[in-house]
Amino acid sequence: MVTAPYSLTYSTSGPSAIRHLPFTDRRRKQTSGFAVIRFPCPRLVESIPVLPDSIDLRDLATRYTAAWCSQNPESVAAFYSHQGSLRVNDGPPAVGRNAITQVAQSFMTAFPDLCVVMDNLRLQADEPEYHWTLSGTNTGPGGAGHRVCISGFERWRIGSDGLIASSQGHFDAAEYRRQLEQGV
Repeated sequence: MVTAPYSLTYSTSGPSAIRHLPFTDRRRKQTSGFAVIRFPCPRLVESIPVLPDSIDLRDLATRYTAAWCSQNPESVAAFYSHQGSLRVNDGPPAVGRNAITQVAQSFMTAFPDLCVVMDNLRLQADEPEYHWTLSGTNTGPGGAGHRVCISGFERWRIGSDGLIASSQGHFDAAEYRRQLEQGV
């Protein structure tokens, strides 16, 4: 059970779920602990983060997914802090919105019919992990015209501005290269 500040945690053991909510001491006007609230809900199976600035992480991830499908690379970069970074596998990080725009543009150019689907969103070691599947046909400049479908995930660190401060992206690069050459 996660009990980090600003988290909302559900325990599925027993007949009720437990919520841990930040408790604010009104006299000091600061968060000073957790309030524990029990409520009936035996089948709840996920932890839902509640971030300091009341960010709805699922909404952020849903809109981020739509941005990847938009063929507008600037809309992807807008989800990152001004000096945010995106690292794809073991490549060098793209730092800043201009560099992130270039990374998004490279995928959008290679796959004019690019479609990204959010498979899952979960907390792993108190960090959001965004799981996705990318599909498209490699008909961009120099492309072989093969269909690609690859899954991966990004481990995010959310900044105080509510945007992605860093994203560490991971997918099977060897399988991706194979699909570029031979298709799905």
